[in-house]
Amino acid sequence: MTTMLNIIERRFAAVKDELQAKVPRGPDLHGHAAVLLALTDEPDPQVILTLRSQQLSSHSGEVSLPGGRWDETDPSLEFTALRETHEEIGLPADQVRVLGPLWTRNTRWQVAVTPWLGVVSPDAALTPNPGELDAIFRVPLSYFFDDPRIRTDRITIDQRRIYLPAYEYEGFEIWGFTAGVLTEFLVRVLDAPIGRRDDVPVRALS
Repeated sequence: MTTMLNIIERRFAAVKDELQAKVPRGPDLHGHAAVLLALTDEPDPQVILTLRSQQLSSHSGEVSLPGGRWDETDPSLEFTALRETHEEIGLPADQVRVLGPLWTRNTRWQVAVTPWLGVVSPDAALTPNPGELDAIFRVPLSYFFDDPRIRTDRITIDQRRIYLPAYEYEGFEIWGFTAGVLTEFLVRVLDAPIGRRDDVPVRALS
């Protein structure tokens, strides 16, 4: 039986080499970061998301993908994504089957973030780092295909105007950079019908 994960792997294989060639490399990757878009290995994969602690100095209380900034001891951005994921949610690197990199995106704060697509067991034991996270939760990937957005956010990055959907799932608001990574993956790999909509409010972000 063909599952959504089978389709993802087959379609991602068609762009993997091109994306791999564009991954930032070098001895100095200051200003770079990496996150993990982890999908559970089940018929309707779920994406693992986190809620950042209200006590953090930046992005406090926001939903995010596990990950963080490159460290001088990291040999690659893939290593960064896996190290930060382990630190944040307790998922060891050897329990992630990394498929490859996705499209590097710049944040509003001029950080270049490379997401990595990975597959994990649905039974993986996840524990939030109390110093960084308030919660870990999962969202079925199929949830996003109906584009149940609550609004559209308008953001200007590198003098370009970008429109990103914002969602609410079981009380968690998924917006901004995280929503951008998810929707780009869904649209470019799975041809999800997520586009411009005029029936929801638009919020301008500075």
